[in-house]
Amino acid sequence: MDEEMSGRPGREEAAAAELPRLILQQLPVPVSFFDRSARLVSANPAALAGVGRTLEELAGLRPGEVAPGVVIRGAEGLEAAMEDVMASGESRTYETHLHLEGVQERVLTAVLSPITGPDGTVLGCSVVTLDTSEQHRARERLTVLDQASLRIGSRLDVITTADELAEMATETFADFVAVDLLAPVLAGDEPRAPAPGSAIVFHRAAQHSVLDGCPESVVRVGTSHTFDRESAVGRALMRGEAARYTVDEQSLRLWELTDPDRARSIREHGIHSTMVAPLAARGITLGMATFFRHRTPEPFDEDDLLLAGELASRAAVAVDNARRYTREHATALALQRSLLPRRTARQQAVEVASRYLPNTTGAGIGGDWFDVIALSGARVALVVGDVVGHGVQASATMGRLRTAVRTLADVDLAPDELLTQLDDLVIKLDREESVDPGGSSVAGATCLYAVYDPVSGHCSMARAGHPEPVLVRPDGTASHITLPSGPPLGVGGLPFEAAEFEVPPRSILALYTDGLIETPGRDIDAALAVLRETLARPSGSLEDTCDAVMAALLPDRPDDDIALLLARAGRLDEGRHASWDLEADPSVVARARKHVAAQLEQWGLEDSVFTTELVVSELVTNAIRYGGAPIRLRLIRDSALICEVSDGSSTAPHLRRARIFDEGGRGLLLVASLTECWGTRYGPHGKTIWAEQALPAT
Repeated sequence: MDEEMSGRPGREEAAAAELPRLILQQLPVPVSFFDRSARLVSANPAALAGVGRTLEELAGLRPGEVAPGVVIRGAEGLEAAMEDVMASGESRTYETHLHLEGVQERVLTAVLSPITGPDGTVLGCSVVTLDTSEQHRARERLTVLDQASLRIGSRLDVITTADELAEMATETFADFVAVDLLAPVLAGDEPRAPAPGSAIVFHRAAQHSVLDGCPESVVRVGTSHTFDRESAVGRALMRGEAARYTVDEQSLRLWELTDPDRARSIREHGIHSTMVAPLAARGITLGMATFFRHRTPEPFDEDDLLLAGELASRAAVAVDNARRYTREHATALALQRSLLPRRTARQQAVEVASRYLPNTTGAGIGGDWFDVIALSGARVALVVGDVVGHGVQASATMGRLRTAVRTLADVDLAPDELLTQLDDLVIKLDREESVDPGGSSVAGATCLYAVYDPVSGHCSMARAGHPEPVLVRPDGTASHITLPSGPPLGVGGLPFEAAEFEVPPRSILALYTDGLIETPGRDIDAALAVLRETLARPSGSLEDTCDAVMAALLPDRPDDDIALLLARAGRLDEGRHASWDLEADPSVVARARKHVAAQLEQWGLEDSVFTTELVVSELVTNAIRYGGAPIRLRLIRDSALICEVSDGSSTAPHLRRARIFDEGGRGLLLVASLTECWGTRYGPHGKTIWAEQALPAT
C-alpha cells in the first residue's frame, strides 16, 4: 500500500513532464524549430506531413530547402525574419507562398517566436505555420473590386469601359477575356430580348490576353457575331446569371458540331476552363463577359465566379451610364447640328468658312453656334454665340437664341439695339423657367453680332460677354478688335455699345467661341497670340485657314464646344451700285424713273425696267409726301436687284388695303406685289425703305 502510494506521484510527474511533447505531437497546426543558424532542429508531425518528409531527412536544412520541388516565394525573407526575431527577442509574423504543381497556390502565415534558455539566452526560433489562403484570396478579391471601382468606367464610353473590364480581368485571374455587347447598346439604345428561336447578335467590344499581342481570336474586335440561345452564353444571357464550365472532350465535340471555328481555337490554345457573366444593370442585360484559362493550370472555382460576376455587374453600371450618355450625346448633337446653318445665306458681301466641333468629354454637347444672315441693302450679319451649360437643354436654348437673333436681324436693328432686345428676351425666358424647378436657366449666354456693308466697307459690331474678334488686314497683320465689353445675356441693367470701323477690302474677320482659346493648363494670352499668328499666315483659302487654326489650337480632348467663323470682306465695285440725291418735290419722280431706267439698261436689265420704275415711283412719292429731306435713291445689283429710298423722317410706313374711293393707300401694296420682299430700316437720321427683285435668269 505504501509502495502504491509512493509510486503514483512519480507516474503523475512523469505524465506531466511528457504532456508538452504530447500536445506538440498531436497539435494539428504545423510547428517547426530552428537553431541560431536558421537550420531545422525539430518539427511536429503536422509540419512533416505538410512536406511529406521525415525529420531525419529535414534536420539541418534551411527554410528554403525543406521541400524540394515546392517553390516557396519569400523563403529568403523568411530566413531573414527568423534572424531578426532571434536578434531582437520579439515575435513577428511573415507571409509565404507555396506553389505545388497541379495544386492551387497556398498562402501560409508564419508566426515566428524566439526560444530562450533558463538564463535568457536565445537558443533558436519556433515557427508556427497557419494556412491563410482563403483569407488571402478574400483580401485579393476585395483589392480587385476596389481597383475596379477606380479603373472601370473612367470615361463615358461603352467601348472604353468594355476594354477596361477585359484588361483588368486578365491582370488578375483570367488568361483571356472577351466582352461582347448587344448591338443596340453601341447606339445608346436599350436592347430588347431576342425573339424566340432567333440567334443572339453580339458586337465584340473588347478582348485581352495574357499572351503578348493578344493572339487573334475567332471573333475580331469591332465585328458582330452570334450565339445560339441554347449555348452556354445564350443560357447565361437569358437567365441573367454567371456560370462556369469545364472544357472537356465531350463539350469540345459539341462545339465542333455547332461552331467548328471556336472549337478549333479552343483546342489550339488549350482552354480548359471558362466563365460567362452577363452585363446587367437596371434589369437590362447589355452584353456578356467571357473569361478563359489556358495558361493558368487551376480551373476557375466558385470564388472566381463570384469575382467575375461582381466585376461584370460593376462594369454593366458603367456601360449603362455610357450608353445613356451616348444616346443623350447623339440627341444633343443631332439637335445642335440641325439648328446650325447648313449653307451660307444668299449674299455676295463676304466669303465665309466655318468649323464646329462638339465637346467629346463627359460634360456633353454645349450651346455654341454661329450664323450668317443676309440683310437688306446687300449687307450681311455675322453672329457667334455660346450658351453656358451642356446637354440637350443647352442645345435647345441655343436654338431659341439663334431664332431670336434671326428674327431681330430681320427688323434691321443696329448691333447694340439687337443685343439689348435679346438681353430682355433672355431675362423673360429666365423668369418663365424659374417657375419650373426642373427648368434650365439661359442666363450666362454670350453673343457677338456684327453687320458689314459691302458698299461702303463699313462694319458695326457689339458683344455681350463674348471674346473679341480678330481682324486680318490684306497686308497680313492681325489684331484683335477692341470692342466695348458688354455683360452676358440675361444679366440686365447694363447697356451694350457698338463699335464702328472700316474694313479694308479682302480683310478677314475671325469670330470664335471661348472653347478655342480656353483650355486647362494653357495661358489665354498665349492662345490668343497663336490665333493671331495662325490667321496672319498666307493660305490658299479660308477653308485652309480654318484647318490651320483648328490644328494649332485644338486640344487633344476638348472639354467645351468650339465654333469658328471666318469671313473675307468683299466690296461691291462702283459699277454695281448707283445713287441719286433728290429734292422733296413731286416733279423729281419722273426724273428718278429716268435715272433708274438708264442704269438698268447699262446693266443689261432691260426686262426689269418697267417693274422697277413702278417701285421707284411709289417709294419716292411716299418719301416726298410722308417723309422729308434729305431724300436719296439707290440701286444695288447684288444677288438680287435692290431699290432703296431714304428720307429724313422716322415715321414707319404701314401696308394697308385701300377702299374703293380712297385716293391713296395702294403704294406699298403695289410694291409688295411686284417684289420678292420689302422692309424698313432705321438709321441715326431717318429711315430707308427697300425692296428686292429677283434678277432675270441668264
